[in-house]
Amino acid sequence: MTALTAHGIVWSVGGPAILDGVSLEARSGEMLGILGPNGAGKTSLLRILAGLRQPDAGTVTLDGQELRTLRRRAVARRLAIVEQSPEVHDDITVQETAALGRTPHRGTFAAMDREDRAAIERALALTGMGPYRSRTWRSLSGGEQQRAQLARALAQDPDVIVLDEPTNHLDIRYQLDVLALLSSLDMTVITALHDLNLAARFCDRVVVLHDSGVRAAGPPADVLTSELLRGVYEVDAVVETSPHTGSPMATYLGAIASRAAAR
Repeated sequence: MTALTAHGIVWSVGGPAILDGVSLEARSGEMLGILGPNGAGKTSLLRILAGLRQPDAGTVTLDGQELRTLRRRAVARRLAIVEQSPEVHDDITVQETAALGRTPHRGTFAAMDREDRAAIERALALTGMGPYRSRTWRSLSGGEQQRAQLARALAQDPDVIVLDEPTNHLDIRYQLDVLALLSSLDMTVITALHDLNLAARFCDRVVVLHDSGVRAAGPPADVLTSELLRGVYEVDAVVETSPHTGSPMATYLGAIASRAAAR
């Protein structure tokens, strides 16, 4: 199993730091949720963790090896990323999309072998995209495109998978299906999530970004408190243990700013 760590990450875009001294650890085999309000730097952090962007300062290590010292192909064999809005320049099919995940494992002109085909079929089955295999990318809904990209990442057969809002565009059934799938995988999963209650239910640990740094990190039951939601998300909320799932569940009572303005 593979762990991914970040230490002292700094990232800015011609202004104040978006990330300033961010450190975290995704432990082997766990599902780590990256949380925070819009603009907290979740997407920037995920791209740095995946090696798609170099930080201004700080290091990312994959099983103790600095990511920047590894060849991109070597990283791609061990780490996959699913972004929110991937660019697809050709109107390829779902099966062809999943097949892209096998690229790091094949020679430049090598044909797919039995192992490649088995990985693709397994990924399509896990994501429920088998019946869509012949559909072209532009004929898919946003949620179907998201699941096709997840199939591509799973076909890559990585040790670590990094996902940016994987439930974006999905209806509630597929949100639950995708998160249940991710939490069951025999790999390290790092995912940004918008829905705090889903994060609390499916993640082993969460990291909350706020004001360019890590505001809190740990098991959801320890991190997702009424005080944190008030300080980070500016909402009043009651956090209780769900009698149905056993996970923390927030009931939002109102936005602090709007309530103050109404007085």
